[in-house]
Amino acid sequence: MKASFSVFNKLLFRRKTPFWHIPSKNSVSVSTSLLESQHFITQHSQVCDPLSMIKSILWKRGWNINPENLCPIDFNESNVMGILTDLFEESLDAELALYFFKLSERCVGSLHSVKSVCKMIHILVSGNMNHRAVDFILRLVRISRSKDVSEDLLLKLFYETHRDRMVLETVCSMLVDCYIKENEVGLALELACQMKSLNMIPSIRVCNSLLKALLELNELDLAWDFLDQMLRQGSGLNVVIVSLFIDKYCSKGQLLSAWTFLTEMKHYGIKPDVVAYTIIIDSLCKVSCLGEATSLLFKITRLGISPDSVLVSSVVEGYCKAGKPKEAINVINFFNLKPNIFVYNSFISKLCADGDMVEASLIFQDMFELGLLPDCISYTTIIGGYCKDQDMNRAFQYFGKMLKCGIKPSVATYTVLIDACCKSEDLEMAECLFQKMTTAGLVPDIVTFNTVIDGYGKKGHLHKAFMLVDMMRSAGISPDVTTYNIIIHSLIERGFTNEAKVILDELVRRGISPDMVTFTNIIDGLSKKGDFEEAFLIWFYMSERHVKPDVVTCSALLNGYCRARRMEEAKTLFLRMLDVGLNPDLVLYNTLIRGFCKTGNMDEACNLVTMMVRNGILPNNVTHRAFVLGFEKKWVNNPEESAALKLQQLLLR
Repeated sequence: MKASFSVFNKLLFRRKTPFWHIPSKNSVSVSTSLLESQHFITQHSQVCDPLSMIKSILWKRGWNINPENLCPIDFNESNVMGILTDLFEESLDAELALYFFKLSERCVGSLHSVKSVCKMIHILVSGNMNHRAVDFILRLVRISRSKDVSEDLLLKLFYETHRDRMVLETVCSMLVDCYIKENEVGLALELACQMKSLNMIPSIRVCNSLLKALLELNELDLAWDFLDQMLRQGSGLNVVIVSLFIDKYCSKGQLLSAWTFLTEMKHYGIKPDVVAYTIIIDSLCKVSCLGEATSLLFKITRLGISPDSVLVSSVVEGYCKAGKPKEAINVINFFNLKPNIFVYNSFISKLCADGDMVEASLIFQDMFELGLLPDCISYTTIIGGYCKDQDMNRAFQYFGKMLKCGIKPSVATYTVLIDACCKSEDLEMAECLFQKMTTAGLVPDIVTFNTVIDGYGKKGHLHKAFMLVDMMRSAGISPDVTTYNIIIHSLIERGFTNEAKVILDELVRRGISPDMVTFTNIIDGLSKKGDFEEAFLIWFYMSERHVKPDVVTCSALLNGYCRARRMEEAKTLFLRMLDVGLNPDLVLYNTLIRGFCKTGNMDEACNLVTMMVRNGILPNNVTHRAFVLGFEKKWVNNPEESAALKLQQLLLR
């Protein structure tokens, strides 16, 4: 297809859309938007006349044109690449070459071949226009994926069109990086390995990105292989790469491997920095190895590494979570750490968890006196502490302070308050907070929805609970197994067992796996109604779903048998439960003991007490009341004294 320079602008502005051609089987094309081209041309026309410069350079380079009478030039692949080369070599202006590249593509109404694009990319990198080169490479990667063109071909074309070795290495690094950005980590790794055959390796930044991507995909072996290849090709190991591996080992709980790797850094001439040590110390704190974490913290100070506030704060938080505030204060004092928001939040969180709200509020006030402004986490923590303490007045006082200080409450803040209101059966306030939350532009999460649904369910407002489930779906939030468990439990509590089974069917139909709580709720409801045949059908269905019953599930069924005074069946189920390795708890023992006492079978009741004592479980007041009931059935004089005496004898035995 032919066109002359004299008709460039006419063609460009006459056509509103480009004439796309169907690329040949062995070629791939890259498109550029018309608006982008027009903007580019307008920008350049304000500075100089690029067409005149192009004509002048091409005339000088021997192209068959005449400034007065322009002859057409065939814009085939070879000519385009030749013109691009001449323009850049003469002007050293990559923007001028890009101007020609975009304009010629529009004028001829066809897309440049991949080889031409590769040449353009080399010129852009040579002209320090790397950002534009990355855009072109990213388009190549996306189009090549849709056209099933391998990364091998792209690498080959880049090699064929290069002139400068350093530019080629930069371009190939960019190509690997683009594959990583497109989440094609496997292809990026293959390409990086193929670069080895050309005696090249991606830049250290791209190598770090590739290693990080491999580690995020848990491809530890592949990451090690690539790291080994880097070392053999002379690319030095650096502390950033080491920190990536250490972080991965720590996240997998392999702290010994992380420590070994850290200590071996010296063999590569690398001195670990504070980041590498912070990763390991923070991981030690998370698994409650506080002694080891503190020892390592002191050790690095002797190595000449100054711990920063983040590192010291990790140890402080670890001691706070472990319930050791004195040790935390000792660490703060030793390192002269000026407490920050992170440290204060750690202390407040610990005190709130312990229910020491007086001390928590004093520390909260200290923050203001030191010029620190509590953040959303600070307020949410102390509000949650007062909610846990059932002091709603104080909780709402802090909520009011939070709003007055201009700190926007989070979803977690509202959820804590809503949960406390639901537990105190103040559904009106819970609804008000829920409405205020959505009005403030916050989207309730699954926890918030489940909290309100549970509040409605416990009050018997099932219609509102189902309305909220519909609202969840409208908001794009899918109900989870907890949502269904709340609904099922609410239905069971009100005797709607059949409806609960319908919900179970819906749960399975939606692809959500019922858990042990789901089945236990339904079995409990059926047992209370005395429908043991149906309860056992659910029991067997539970095993089909590979959900193992626990003590609570067994208690639900045993409770039903005891209510119905079917103690032989209860005993059989209890023995089966022991056979499969389940350990009865005090509640289950008391359920069975009361069942036998109600039927006057004190021998079996005494046997159960003996068994529970042998297993380290002591009788309590519930056990005693059950024995009193049993002796009353036997018409024993002074049943309370007889019950206490019998239990004492069993304990002594």
